[in-house]
Amino acid sequence: MMKIFIRAHDLGVRGEENITAKLNEYGIDGVQLVAYKCLDGIAYTPGSVTAERASAFRETFEKAGKTVPLIGAYFNPVHPDEAKIKNGIAVFKDYISLAKEFGCDRVGSETGSYNGDKWTYHPLNRTGEALDRVVGVFSELTEYAQDYGVNVCMEGAFGHVCWEPAVLEKAVKRIGRDNIRFIFDLYNYLDGSNIGKMYDILDEGLQRFGDRICVFHIKDCVINSDGSLKQVGAGKGIFDYERILTEIGKVCPDANLVLEGTTGDDIPFAVNRLRELL
Repeated sequence: MMKIFIRAHDLGVRGEENITAKLNEYGIDGVQLVAYKCLDGIAYTPGSVTAERASAFRETFEKAGKTVPLIGAYFNPVHPDEAKIKNGIAVFKDYISLAKEFGCDRVGSETGSYNGDKWTYHPLNRTGEALDRVVGVFSELTEYAQDYGVNVCMEGAFGHVCWEPAVLEKAVKRIGRDNIRFIFDLYNYLDGSNIGKMYDILDEGLQRFGDRICVFHIKDCVINSDGSLKQVGAGKGIFDYERILTEIGKVCPDANLVLEGTTGDDIPFAVNRLRELL
C-alpha cells in the first residue's frame, strides 16, 4: 500500500514532538527529513549532528508510529565554489553515518548546476565534464555508504546535470553500485518546452528506474500566461493524479509519496485528495 509523507520543514513547525503532532493532525505517515531545516541546534556543517540527537529523534518517531523514507542532504556537486562542494560532501557523509540512528537507510541529493546557489539551467550542465563530476562525487558517496548499509538516492531535474531520466540512468550505470536508488520528481523534469510530454516523461522514468525508486515527490503546477510553470499545492494544478498514481502503482505498489512544497492550508487538501485516490 502506498504511504503519504511530507518534507518536515513544510509543516511549519520545529522539533520532533511538534512534527509528529502535525503528522497526526493531518494523517500523514512520516517525513522526508532535512534535519537542519526542522530541528533546533543543528546547522548545515560537518559534525553538527550527534548520534545521541539522531537517536532521540528516532525514538520519538517510533513512539508516534511515524517513519522517515528519506534523509535529504541536498548539495550542489558541480558548484563553482569548491568549498561548498566539500562541505556538502562532508555533511552528506555525516547523514550516511547517522542514517540508521535517525531510523532511515537512504540519503539523497540532486545532481546540481553550474549556476551555483541558483540551481538553474547553465549550458555547462549538459556537457560530458559535468556528468563526469557528478559520477565522481556520487561514486565517492556510494562507496562510503556501503560500509553503513545505506543507500544513496539521486534526483534529476530539467535545469540540472541529470536533466532527463536517460541521463540520470546513464550516471547510475557508470557509478555501477547496488546501493543507489532514485528519487522521482515529475515536476522537476518539466518546463514550458516539454509540459505537453508530462505523461511520457512519467512513463519513461518508471520504465528506466522501476522499483529502485525510493520516493516520489508529489507536486503540482499551473501554466503562466508566458508559458512558464508555477508550482501550486498538490491537487490544485494541472497534474492528473488519478492517472499518475495508477501508473506509479503498476511499478511501485508500495510507493512512498512525499509532498514537497505543499504548505499551510494546502496540506490537508492535498492529503485528503491523495487518500481519496488511493
